[in-house]
Amino acid sequence: MTDALAHFASKLAHETDPSDVYAAQRAGRPVVLVDVRGSAAWAQGRIRGAIHMPYREITERAPQEIPAGTPIVVYCWSPGCNAGAKGAHEFALLGYPVREMMGGFEYWAREGQPVEDDEGELPRTFDPLVMVVRDRG
Repeated sequence: MTDALAHFASKLAHETDPSDVYAAQRAGRPVVLVDVRGSAAWAQGRIRGAIHMPYREITERAPQEIPAGTPIVVYCWSPGCNAGAKGAHEFALLGYPVREMMGGFEYWAREGQPVEDDEGELPRTFDPLVMVVRDRG
């Protein structure tokens, strides 16, 4: 196996993206999303159906709240945030199959996927800078 092949195979095994997660949800495949950001970020907005578990709390909380062996997808704010990697690391240390959602909450929201806050569902917006909003061809 070449270095490039090994690299990309590993990357695909450990990362996912908002479009693939949303497609899995819509297809009814079980996806346990864990938001590893702090409380203020969670209150401001999150992925509908996600569990809030800041990465610093995973070691203590996960074994009590999420059955062992449950596949996990973690996310943080954006590509500029490494809390997702920290959270994925903590889940991996506990033996959970885990993937990090690239782009985090930012790209989930920019792609127009469902988001909510403490008061309920937020309006969906589709950012043409990150996706095709309307085919002009």
